[in-house]
Amino acid sequence: MVSNGKVRGYACLSAAMVLVGSTVVASKIIGAGMPPFTATALRFAMALPCFALLMAVTGARLPRLCLRDGLLLVAQAIAGSVGYTTLLIAGLQRASAVDGGIILGTLPLVSAAIAMLLLRERPGRATLAAIALAAIGVWLMARGGGDADAPQSWLGNALILGAVICEGLFILLNKRLRVPVPPLALSTLMTGFGLAFSVLASMSEAPWSLSFSSDAMLAVGYYALVPTVGGFLLWYAGSARVAGAEAALFTALAPASAVLLAATVLGETVTPAQAAGMACVLAGVLAQAISARPNPG
Repeated sequence: MVSNGKVRGYACLSAAMVLVGSTVVASKIIGAGMPPFTATALRFAMALPCFALLMAVTGARLPRLCLRDGLLLVAQAIAGSVGYTTLLIAGLQRASAVDGGIILGTLPLVSAAIAMLLLRERPGRATLAAIALAAIGVWLMARGGGDADAPQSWLGNALILGAVICEGLFILLNKRLRVPVPPLALSTLMTGFGLAFSVLASMSEAPWSLSFSSDAMLAVGYYALVPTVGGFLLWYAGSARVAGAEAALFTALAPASAVLLAATVLGETVTPAQAAGMACVLAGVLAQAISARPNPG
């Protein structure tokens, strides 16, 4: 049987990736009423007090980092926390949420490639086969198309792909730290560094001269409290229990949840081919979980 630690890891990773999928819908709503860097700064400004409160309640302390680890965390926050959010919002200003969810499906492949290149991990055949199954699901979703009236912009799609690359770095670079940092402290550091950088970047958007829609503000609040606070904690708690390439497979849940939420919340069309693709994505996750079971005897 799979160890209790791995079961908890799988559950945390699954929940975290569903929340990542929900950021596609939230970002679509945000993009309609707020510029990307300003929205990102507000996201972290709302989330940071939550992390500070959690640290005070639990008695957790920020670790003392060597220069290498500190620079690695700063790079992780800029590329992943800020880069993912701003590129996703900017891309979804030009493309549909279903398109965004489909492109998000390349994340398991990007994450696995980063794990192999940067972490020097060698995933087994079963993990590679499961990732391939997830890739087939993504291909089916892309082949099935989406809302015929949704804007199809190469620039929007390119920006979303850039967000995927940033997210792949974000979820795996933690493995490069010399001294492991507890999930709560790490999430707090990610949010603090992300806030500092996004506030500086938002000055180019002159947010003091803008008015924001209530829907955009509510979406930023959701993004800050649920995917940011909850998602950070869930992902780091889960990834600490499994290998990087193995954890990468769970990112396949993100496009499935993104497409489902785009249909239910935004009313975008999901075709039968896209539904079949999502089934393949989920089958890939199940195949990985089964392959992780040790042989009896």
